Amino acid sequence: MMKQKILIIRLSSIGDIVLTFHALRCLREQLPHAEIHFLTKPVYKEMMISCHNIDHLILLEADIKNTRKAIKAQNFTHIIDLHNNLRTRRLTFGLTKPIIKRFRKLNLKKWLLTSFKVDKLPQKHIVDRYIDALSVLGVINDHKNTSFQIPSAEEISLESLDLLPKEYLTVVLGAQFRTKKFPTHLLLKTLLSYSRPVVLLGGTDEKEAAKEIQEALSSQKIINLCGTLSLLGSASVIKQSGSVLTNDTGLMHIAAMFDVPIVSVWGNTVPSLGMYPYRPGKENSVKIHEVLGLNCRPCSKIGHQECPKGHFNCMEKQDIAAIAKDLNF
Repeated sequence: MMKQKILIIRLSSIGDIVLTFHALRCLREQLPHAEIHFLTKPVYKEMMISCHNIDHLILLEADIKNTRKAIKAQNFTHIIDLHNNLRTRRLTFGLTKPIIKRFRKLNLKKWLLTSFKVDKLPQKHIVDRYIDALSVLGVINDHKNTSFQIPSAEEISLESLDLLPKEYLTVVLGAQFRTKKFPTHLLLKTLLSYSRPVVLLGGTDEKEAAKEIQEALSSQKIINLCGTLSLLGSASVIKQSGSVLTNDTGLMHIAAMFDVPIVSVWGNTVPSLGMYPYRPGKENSVKIHEVLGLNCRPCSKIGHQECPKGHFNCMEKQDIAAIAKDLNF
């Protein structure tokens, strides 16, 4: 029998790629002799170090024709397109030898939900839908969690931060879109009565908000690491924390792969889109906070830089007391 040589394609973004790790683990464990390749953008090369279930990483080149030639030369038996957009279809256009299976994006149903608030989406996590695309290979979801591996060189020493493992709260400030970010003034109210140390994570865009939090809560131990860590370094801080307060963002999905309680705050996006923290068997360790009953939500499947309605009620009306209470579970 010909050895199975499989290409998995997912070009972006952090959260979407992290969620493919579950599908890759199932694929590796259920087809241990298969040769598994993964294609993504160069910007995610560092993150893929944390996935031990692939044999070869292929990075998308600026000239898509070169990547397409590289794919053709590999003579894959199967190509599983977990991105399924115009670019990935161009990458595989005209290939006749491999069996090609594409992830169902359900864009029409997402449009119905965001435009008319008609929810026809299946009650399935995107991980289940990714693994559905692998069914052509006989792969099924075993409903186990998947580990996120951090190289020792990327582990953050808590001693250097004067912190103890599991004795601090990590707050993820960042998100790609502003309508997915928990506003700083609400976060300050949430943390006002929190007694343990707090570590702030985010990129350079979050430095100003982090500084404001430090100054406003000067009597508390607030450690600002925004803009100072790599993605894997941030993952290390999360792994060692006692709990995590996070927006709907990539680090939320990484946090779900560790044994740490999660409190996630949702703005314009909704969990029913299938991108909530994936933690099979330990769902009770995840607390989701969202403002229900808004006729404008969800306004997008990803996010906006400003609230289209101008009121930002999906965040401004969050139950701050309930969020603060859940930080201690």
